[in-house]
Amino acid sequence: MQFIRHSFALAAALLLASCGNHSLPPSAQQANHSPAAQGADAFAPERGTGLTEQKAFYAQKFMAASANPLATEAGYEVLKRGGSAVDAMIAVQTTLGLVEPQSSGLGGGAFVVYWDNQAKKLTTFDARETAPAAATPQLFLDKDGKPLKFMDAVVGGRSVGTPGVPKLMEHLHKRYGKLAWKELFAKPIMLAEQGFKVSPRMAKSIEQNADALKRYPQTAAYFLPNGQPLQAGSLLKNQAFADSVKTLAAKGSAPFYDGEYAQNIVNAVKNAQDNPGVLAMRDFKNYKIIEREAVCADYRQYQVCGMGAPSSGAIAVGQILGILNQFDGKASAPDQADSWRLLGDASRLAFADRDVYVADPDFVHVPTKQLLSKEYLNKRAELLRQSGNALPEVSAGDVSAKHAAAPAIELPSTSHISIVDAQGNVLSMTTSIENAFGSTLMANGYLLNNELTDFAFEPEKNGKPVANRVEGGKRPRSSMAPTIVMENGRPYMAVGSPGGSRIIGYVAKTLVAHTDWGMDIQQAVSLPNMLNRFGTYELEENTAAAKWEQPLQQLGYKTQVRDLNSGVQAIVIGKQGLIGAADPRREGKVMGD
Repeated sequence: MQFIRHSFALAAALLLASCGNHSLPPSAQQANHSPAAQGADAFAPERGTGLTEQKAFYAQKFMAASANPLATEAGYEVLKRGGSAVDAMIAVQTTLGLVEPQSSGLGGGAFVVYWDNQAKKLTTFDARETAPAAATPQLFLDKDGKPLKFMDAVVGGRSVGTPGVPKLMEHLHKRYGKLAWKELFAKPIMLAEQGFKVSPRMAKSIEQNADALKRYPQTAAYFLPNGQPLQAGSLLKNQAFADSVKTLAAKGSAPFYDGEYAQNIVNAVKNAQDNPGVLAMRDFKNYKIIEREAVCADYRQYQVCGMGAPSSGAIAVGQILGILNQFDGKASAPDQADSWRLLGDASRLAFADRDVYVADPDFVHVPTKQLLSKEYLNKRAELLRQSGNALPEVSAGDVSAKHAAAPAIELPSTSHISIVDAQGNVLSMTTSIENAFGSTLMANGYLLNNELTDFAFEPEKNGKPVANRVEGGKRPRSSMAPTIVMENGRPYMAVGSPGGSRIIGYVAKTLVAHTDWGMDIQQAVSLPNMLNRFGTYELEENTAAAKWEQPLQQLGYKTQVRDLNSGVQAIVIGKQGLIGAADPRREGKVMGD
């Protein structure tokens, strides 16, 4: 049985007030051009494209939530046939790659947090892209040894890493699949062959990124037919995509790692005009999915668990919540400036650690346990107790031998999937091709990622190596934070978001709003975004968040009112059933029975 009720969504929680984009004080304008700001995606090619009305969705047996209605429907149909959460994810992800190509797909990578309800085990799977074996730390330096301009590095073959999604789907299906593999792809094949209506968000994203999409003929022909961006509502077919998915359904991922589909990607990367890459067939043949232990942090009565390094997501979210755990959540409220001070400065401290310590753990020692230890977080919390104002500056804590701090640009062109199946299995997956439309190269009917630009461009600073520098076979650091919240040894919530390095703040805000501020999950998701990573408090434009500009400045913060384009998908697993929420800033949909 399905139940739907209104929540805060657009009326209250989004707080769409008459508070448009305020002009920035000069200090904030200057701060936006600092190296830290540039390293934290001060600009966002996949910008906001308007709001959709969202309501909390109720179900009893199973539920799927994704950023596009067609993808959610694909997952729902699989769940309705008795499929597992992994079966549904495969249908959702494959469909997203067709109908939301600017964000994720077969040419990208992902992280999965998974609760196996039969084994009562929580685990994570790393399907992050890898740098080519031939890549060197100088990959993103020009002939003079200076870092390339960001978009000069992005567009073309140089930025493309070995994709992980096809192998991830097959790997998880072998472990947790219930329905036959070949039965999971009917929906995306049908949509690709018969055509689907271009969504308003996809159309707007094409328009916003038309200059980059013009660069390569195959990409331009698909997204800019006759030189014009596809319009919302137009019917779009993709036979090459359908053929690729048919091959995936019939032969599994092998052709995509040791066959013609892998070779097609290598050819596209090496032949990219003006900006070729060094990806080779050996990189595909050597690619592996890595199962890693979940990273968990205590918060109130919950354990908040997610993906560890090479993602900084679970570590940073865990540090933020671990610091806040030292304060009285019942005394906190969204209408109190001190609540936002604590949240903002806890985030700043987490980001300071992130830039120094977090990278691929197969290449760099990542002191995860020390960073999340109660003793360490209590020391960090003490910094917030000493003053009621913004911390004048923050730096990484001393937990191990330091690398040099060097931020990397991460852009919010990503998607999140949350699924609960009828057997009680829970899946939280964040999936990405990084920039809007990735590298803008296409092969096999889909876009290729530019995830290598998530590495720091500078290999060393001040005579010290940078932890997240480029190295052959290495996985770039990420901020993706697919999360499963546990309570008394059982899953309570699946949640995550796109948003580049702002993902961390979006997930933390949602959890604090739900846990400490008493909002239902849709209210928490819809609440205006306010976050702080490097000293400037970012406030969501065209919402009541902008009213906090002056109070936060009085506490000592620089502020910036801007588009904050989250895409949270969440499912709460309660005693009375399932409650789902989709972010109104995207085109998400929740379905279930």
